[in-house]
Amino acid sequence: MLLCAAVLALPAAFAQTRVDDAWVRATVPQQKATGMFAHITSAQGGRLVAVSSPLAGVAEVHEMAMVGNVMKMRALPAGLELPAGKAVKLEPGGYHVMLMELKQQVKEGASVPVTLVVEGKDGRRETLELKVPVRALNAAAPGGGHKH
Repeated sequence: MLLCAAVLALPAAFAQTRVDDAWVRATVPQQKATGMFAHITSAQGGRLVAVSSPLAGVAEVHEMAMVGNVMKMRALPAGLELPAGKAVKLEPGGYHVMLMELKQQVKEGASVPVTLVVEGKDGRRETLELKVPVRALNAAAPGGGHKH
């Protein structure tokens, strides 16, 4: 019995991906979309291939980029590359998770369940279940403090 319990605990103990400083921007009533931001580090490298939340009808990884003189937002259907051991910042004005078709207002102080799926270089998928705190509408990115 002990051996079985230890084996079941291994996947969590050896998680390949770490998420720090995650937050979701609060919304006003009737607003149907918001962003989730975080720092994601994959020890072995891989790709963020899927996101979901029961609060959103649609969740996608997006990129903000200059196209000519215009800032455009576009989905990354192939996912977001996570270089081995390097934190990739999801932040306002850059890469971020868009939560769209919101089923209710996202209020400051609440938390939003978000699931991230990271595919490693070996093709194995890791699912991260997060409870992401909601920050005020005018919140800026956190001061870069990392939890270890």
